[in-house]
Amino acid sequence: MSNSNPDTVPGSASHGSVKSYVIGLILSIVLTVIPFAAVMTGALSITTTVLTIVIAAVLQVLVQLVMFMHLNTKSDEGWNFMSLVFAVTILVLVVGGSLWIMHHLHLNVMIS
Repeated sequence: MSNSNPDTVPGSASHGSVKSYVIGLILSIVLTVIPFAAVMTGALSITTTVLTIVIAAVLQVLVQLVMFMHLNTKSDEGWNFMSLVFAVTILVLVVGGSLWIMHHLHLNVMIS
């Protein structure tokens, strides 16, 4: 078949357009620069800086999953949605666990 439109070719997987990749790249760069600037300037309180980093990290992972890996809630026999649920679950576990560990390390640090 000479038709390269993935919407009209039966059984073909739809990949993102150049526009979606460029938008994903720009969002990824912005979501990297924001926490970097928050840490380097020191203008925010520690709590606000940590919240900024956590929110930017979560958004960064979601942008990567949606824009580059093309995960969404549409059903490809349920796998696309299940992959998204799994990724969000792992994200919550990793971010929550990291924050919990860092909090307890901060509480239990010995100051001489």
